Amino acid sequence: MRSLCQRVARSDISTPRFFRSSWVPHTIHKAAAPVTYPHPPTVHENPELLDGVSSSNGSPTPAASGGPTTHFGFRTVPESEKESLVGKVFGSVASSYDVMNDVMSAGIHRLWKDHYMRTLAPGPDTHLLDVAGGTGDIAFRFLDHVRSTHGTLGTAKVTVVDINPAMLEVGKRRSIGLGYTGQDVIEFREGNAERLDSIPDASVDAYTIAFGIRNCTHVDRVLAEAYRVLKPGGRLAVLEFSKVMNPILGPLYDAYSFNVIPAMGDMVAGDRESYAYLVESIRKFPVQPVFAQMIKEAGFEVVGQGWEELTFGVASIHSGFKLKKA
Repeated sequence: MRSLCQRVARSDISTPRFFRSSWVPHTIHKAAAPVTYPHPPTVHENPELLDGVSSSNGSPTPAASGGPTTHFGFRTVPESEKESLVGKVFGSVASSYDVMNDVMSAGIHRLWKDHYMRTLAPGPDTHLLDVAGGTGDIAFRFLDHVRSTHGTLGTAKVTVVDINPAMLEVGKRRSIGLGYTGQDVIEFREGNAERLDSIPDASVDAYTIAFGIRNCTHVDRVLAEAYRVLKPGGRLAVLEFSKVMNPILGPLYDAYSFNVIPAMGDMVAGDRESYAYLVESIRKFPVQPVFAQMIKEAGFEVVGQGWEELTFGVASIHSGFKLKKA
């Protein structure tokens, strides 16, 4: 079996260019020119600012005492509470998850995910682990891509892990509707991205997590688990909202995010608060070069700068390869 390191060289780059950051077609495996980010330290880059940010004025606020804390959007909360708080958000939006992503990305998330799968370039022998993918959105794209590209599913299979039972139920229902019931190609499991206890060491060819890692309490532990479960030669691919660095587009995107998205969440789902959290969680996630460095520190090898920006940086695909035995 060829590893994804080899297979990625054949990635399809016929991607609509209007949703990419650059008008020059390129894929994640091609080294891009270094990008300079001329901005002062932010909460993403300065750990001392990660104690918390006030949702009212954006100013740092002291962390609450009485144990380790983390961020939940712009709120500072005990680490022990974040998991349940995030669970409530996604339990609330599970039934309208596609609508949520349409609101968050103005519908472009569907193109991003299609391109994400093309850059992953899975083959008919790939075992994919899709984490935080309970609704099956990435899993079904994986199966469709393998079948359409190679003419057969072969031995390809996908294991979907999600911490939220409501999201998993959505995925299971969709699997039935798509005719995958009874086929040994997709499995849904409840589990925590920081502790993939049910996944053996060096057992999967590719690991994906789309729009999920920013909701995890300890991102470094998620990356360490990804490294552990991947086979040598396996690939990590993270699709996540990111920071728009363009000085003109950045403020416009912020205005859309903080004003339009919560209002639309209230209108389409009756849930302004959950959508406000999702916007805030994007701003608290490490900026692109910082997250790329975290991937390296987890043991992965990256090519070029390590990420590809989509739609001027509204989202990015980060990629790393496990080249050594754990």
